[in-house]
Amino acid sequence: MRRSGAAAAVILFLLAIGGSAQAPQPKGGGEETGAYDIVPGWPANYCGPGFAIGATGGIWAESPDRVIVFSRGCLPEIEDDRGPAENFIPLRNAANFDLSQTDPSRHPRWDHIVNIVDRNGRLVESWEQHNKLFVRPHRVVINPYDPERHVWLIDDGAHAIYKFTRDGKTLVMQLGEFKMPGNDDRHFARPTDIAWLPDGTFFVSDGYTNTRAVKFDKNGKFLMTWGREGTPPNETRPGYMNTVHAIAVDKNRRVYISDRANSRIQVFDENGRFLDAWPNVRRPYAVHMSEDQHLWVSDGTTQKFLKFDLTGRLLYSWGTFGSFPGGFWGVHQFSVDRENNLYTADVHVGRPQKFRPKPGANPAQIIGQGTRQAGPTR
Repeated sequence: MRRSGAAAAVILFLLAIGGSAQAPQPKGGGEETGAYDIVPGWPANYCGPGFAIGATGGIWAESPDRVIVFSRGCLPEIEDDRGPAENFIPLRNAANFDLSQTDPSRHPRWDHIVNIVDRNGRLVESWEQHNKLFVRPHRVVINPYDPERHVWLIDDGAHAIYKFTRDGKTLVMQLGEFKMPGNDDRHFARPTDIAWLPDGTFFVSDGYTNTRAVKFDKNGKFLMTWGREGTPPNETRPGYMNTVHAIAVDKNRRVYISDRANSRIQVFDENGRFLDAWPNVRRPYAVHMSEDQHLWVSDGTTQKFLKFDLTGRLLYSWGTFGSFPGGFWGVHQFSVDRENNLYTADVHVGRPQKFRPKPGANPAQIIGQGTRQAGPTR
């Protein structure tokens, strides 16, 4: 009986530590892609022979077969630009090539700015008719509570935000004046992102030059603003910001702001009252509030994805630097579809990427879907 009891104890112990005797881990590797496998060859190079997709500012997975990619044109390819895996250091920073540069030689071929691709990476649509509106594409978003699924495009170089019908045929709203920066109720200075409340109220992070959040009603009427410039990077005063680069909202209507150059996340209520600050987030490029109420952050210095609970406690991280498939150099935006595929916009390498969860992956290590979008499913 004592032997049987001991054997049972051993079995329980093995189960408690994850059943390692039954499912041994593979040898080697650094889990560079975390709980995901890279989907090779996604998307197809829609820029054509001799060119590569330029700096990719934004990506939004409306559905697995409708992924919107917001890029800064097409760049001439150079030798080893993507290279074999061992040549993992990019030879150029794609973000340095856009229409905001004064040197014409730094301008890309200005087409394929707004692109829609399917699950296989095939180009479905390209909104070439709107190319003249853009200077430095920054982010693309859809209000998850909007049944019509208007597409919002934020261009920090144009100092403007555009709201289009889902098919891209009609511009239904513009906030900010084209190439006219300002710091009032009608102008932005390099805006970066948008987040919504369920009633359609929305917040704009504004931005690289301005250091504020701006609140609008569902019709685009200015309501209020908060935030002021605070430097150097070790600034600790609440409400002072330096490069307001991304924004998200939780179910309790709290607003999370990427205070990028100050290496922190700041948390406010919906009326701009300071609630909290999370320091030591080295360079938060993008933030994503999952439906299960975790804040995921892409860090532009460590090149990792970071998972936080809403008290600011770090729970998990993964990712590595590189231009090889699955590596990162500046994830400027990321999005998750309803099949849990992850899409990343790499602004410095200049590429979108798609990742598929590994079979049997730990659900806690998968970036959660955002609030389920209203409206059509395709």
